Amino acid sequence: MNWGPLKNGLCWIADAYSTSFTLTLSEGLSPYELLRRVGAEERHIVPLTRSAAYELLLRDVGDHVSDLDFLDWEDEAAVARLTSAGFLPAPPDTIVRAGSVEGWAYALEELHCRTGGYLAALSERGRAFCVHRNAKGFSRVDYACRGNAVSSFEPGLPHLTNGASAEEALGFVDNGDEPGDIAFLRFLERKLGVYLPWEETEAELPAAAFT
Repeated sequence: MNWGPLKNGLCWIADAYSTSFTLTLSEGLSPYELLRRVGAEERHIVPLTRSAAYELLLRDVGDHVSDLDFLDWEDEAAVARLTSAGFLPAPPDTIVRAGSVEGWAYALEELHCRTGGYLAALSERGRAFCVHRNAKGFSRVDYACRGNAVSSFEPGLPHLTNGASAEEALGFVDNGDEPGDIAFLRFLERKLGVYLPWEETEAELPAAAFT
């Protein structure tokens, strides 16, 4: 589906990444700093499109590299770079792709939530948010500020909050009119004024593989 008309915002992520997704926003960092802070070595960061990352995640360990549509498998240098960076031969557990927008670094993961475990480190220069929806449809939001975890909550389920409440920490109240992760993404659009270009997230971004 073409999500281009909905590119100016954040809510489209919940639809475009319909199975599972993680969006992380980190104030004041560059994409490379974000990736390094979640454990990537800079020499292993490789530019990848979303479709290329998805192909790498879904391949079986026995698949030949010629099955990858985005890669010229006869390009030995390209294959060697992906191999040394951990994208090949076995599929990584997750791939984190990072970019920047309006004073924030952002990271997108297709299936898992690597960045959520590093949110305090990602907030050392300001605020950091992590919005994750798993394959079962459950969502969770984590918020950290200046190196400290502040709140972790499931939108619409305040009794499952760790730390400060969403309302106390951020002024966010889920009224139940739409799925909780979408409601929070919409809230972030208004609160931060951050608009993530859809086309940019589909194109090549610095990426790191993790197992």
